[in-house]
Amino acid sequence: MHPKDIKIEAYNYTLPEEKIAAFPLRERDGSKLLIYKTGQIEDRQFNTIAAYLPEDTLMVYNQTKVVHARLLFKKPTGGKVEVFCLEPDARYADVPTAMLSKGEVYWKCFLGGAAKWKEGALVLEAEDFSIYAERVAQQDGAWVLKLSWTDPSLSFAEVLHKAGKVPLPPYLNREATAADEATYQSIFAKEEGSVAAPTASLHFTPKVLESLAVKGISTLSVTLHVGAGTFKPVKSATMQDHEMHAEWLEVSKAQLTALAQHLEEQRTLVAVGTTSCRTLESLYWIGVQLINGVVIENGAVAVTQWLPYESGFETVAAAESIKAIIRHLDTNDSGKLVVKTQIIIAPGYDFKVVNGLITNFHQPESTLLLLVSALIGKDWKSVYGHALSNNYRFLSYGDSSLLWRN
Repeated sequence: MHPKDIKIEAYNYTLPEEKIAAFPLRERDGSKLLIYKTGQIEDRQFNTIAAYLPEDTLMVYNQTKVVHARLLFKKPTGGKVEVFCLEPDARYADVPTAMLSKGEVYWKCFLGGAAKWKEGALVLEAEDFSIYAERVAQQDGAWVLKLSWTDPSLSFAEVLHKAGKVPLPPYLNREATAADEATYQSIFAKEEGSVAAPTASLHFTPKVLESLAVKGISTLSVTLHVGAGTFKPVKSATMQDHEMHAEWLEVSKAQLTALAQHLEEQRTLVAVGTTSCRTLESLYWIGVQLINGVVIENGAVAVTQWLPYESGFETVAAAESIKAIIRHLDTNDSGKLVVKTQIIIAPGYDFKVVNGLITNFHQPESTLLLLVSALIGKDWKSVYGHALSNNYRFLSYGDSSLLWRN
């Protein structure tokens, strides 16, 4: 069956409110760890994860950093409008370039409470500067805004940090606290640009990383800036009418070289989180396109939603696909691949790179649950049933799982 024909109702389950973790555990690595392999389920603790990974494993994590994407403005009439900063406007080459903009920036945003915002600029009075918002154009259910601020020495990244709020997922049903500044950020966070944390990484601590290193397990970073599409529910009856949100992907030549070497040696690869998984599988399809003469341009959507299911390209070895990207960067005298991916990984997908996945427990009828099902098949039901029956904590601040591909 083509994933377009999947009925999302088949991926529903009852998630009681009390199973959703509203706050994180005091110790990140103290969470439960459900291990699934060939139909068998074990209950462990996350700080023991090294014991359940082969010594030759490469663990790939997402080094994106969550920005303070929520800005609370006032209308000229005095009412409030929430501006949720999604991603840079298409005029910017990449996320870092837009983040470093000074004085003004153009950003794609969701607006809350803007029904009566007819004209005039919005204003946000920060501690020692002011921010103004003007509507430019409507786009894909969002607005492109021109955001400007009175202190031209500040970059947009600094503006967000000083005036914005942590964008907690809406299903937590609470305002961000001072503690969320640290707890909703992984220890890998480096590249600013996400509006949601790659939550599988939240369980990692220096102690866990040390245990991995002692066993000889290597790690590698990639960057996928998580967009608000990660919260977007599937509202259509079948997947054909659900459009995946395109997200920025950044991988350096050095990272690609390390990845190609590991794949060539055919060693185990585990993705930390669905974002890392989507990044790695997207890289395969980018390389395949390059091998087949498709032009890949920086900043463009390089992997469209249904490409893996409809491309017609012959399968190539994963290492060869990654090497094609390296050759592409060499040809263009570039040290980094910066593109967007819209990939959807759903039942019927043939994984090319990832052998295992570390991930949290996801919402019913979500594209993230489809990815889990693509990896372990119908056993997702027994995994989630076991987690519900054994007091696992769900969603962003919840417990973890290590799932091995069937």
